[in-house]
Amino acid sequence: MTAMSAVDTEPGLADRILGGWLGRIAGNMLGKPVEQGEVWTRERIDHYLRRADALPLTDYLPEPLSESEGLDLRPEWRSCVRGRIHGSCRDDDVDYAILGLDLLETHGFAFSTEQVGDLWLLRLPYLQTFTAERAAYRNLANGLRPPLTATYDNPYQEWIGALIRADVHGWTSPGAPRRAASLARRDAVLSHTGNGVYGAMWAAALVSAAFTAPTVRHAVDEALTVIPASSRLARTVRRVASLHEAGLAWEDTLTTLTEETAGLGWIHTIPNAAVLTAGLLYGDGDFTRTIALTVRGGLDTDSNGATAGSVAGVLRGATAIPAQWKDPLQDTVRSAVFGFDGVRISELAERTLRLARAGT
Repeated sequence: MTAMSAVDTEPGLADRILGGWLGRIAGNMLGKPVEQGEVWTRERIDHYLRRADALPLTDYLPEPLSESEGLDLRPEWRSCVRGRIHGSCRDDDVDYAILGLDLLETHGFAFSTEQVGDLWLLRLPYLQTFTAERAAYRNLANGLRPPLTATYDNPYQEWIGALIRADVHGWTSPGAPRRAASLARRDAVLSHTGNGVYGAMWAAALVSAAFTAPTVRHAVDEALTVIPASSRLARTVRRVASLHEAGLAWEDTLTTLTEETAGLGWIHTIPNAAVLTAGLLYGDGDFTRTIALTVRGGLDTDSNGATAGSVAGVLRGATAIPAQWKDPLQDTVRSAVFGFDGVRISELAERTLRLARAGT
């Protein structure tokens, strides 16, 4: 049986791809209000949830109980907390998935890194880029070409930006993690190097593997095969997996990894990959538990929640995502990508499905 025939069955490729989109958007919105790692630590997030009687976390974040507490949340919280959500919020974690879809529709799977950059300049507003992507965008506008766009005046080369752009390469390469990683690498080198690129390759492979893996652990192990075993990213993911296998509690695993990745900052690929891996393994395929643990892990909460939701959504399919996560999204996406604001999530999934089938 081929990889495609293995996934294009019940619950069906279409349902799994829709699950990936819904999971990415829901996980992103869950983490968005507390996306500021130096302020919203793991301990503070749980304190916030306890005060609101929202542990265990089974829905979007509750509203702040006081005006002062609300001031520390991201200003977008008013449209991202439970009871206030009417369609998805705009966010770069979703914008890049949309942009990646447009890239593959426009240039096909043989796209070049230069074409990625051209599409950024055409479709993506400069002020909606951050860190490594903004540095690469500026370099593109000044006439530099890859790989210089990633290395010139760019101190963010190993941060999480390329990882958050990778899901679409996994969705369109179901059950083919090496192919997904190759596509993600071609995209990532526009703005990243080293573990920043490996993060994108790993995330794309993780999403791809989730289409056919019998368990989350199988997907995590398969994704590790596409990056150098000696890289710090691979060593960190293996470390989380070994602590999980040894029976350590989720909190103790994250405490250990926090100590071992200290000094890298809250947007670096390595500590975020640790939080993400822990959320996936301890969530064990349950959608709600996976995104809840991942966001409660802190750091880049909306990006990690988005990737965790994508993997869990693909693994189980859209039909298995509980209604409290799907229904408030109203099948609608807000986006800064020109031509896509207000697009239906179901339409994005259908277009992704066409690419997945065409790419085999």
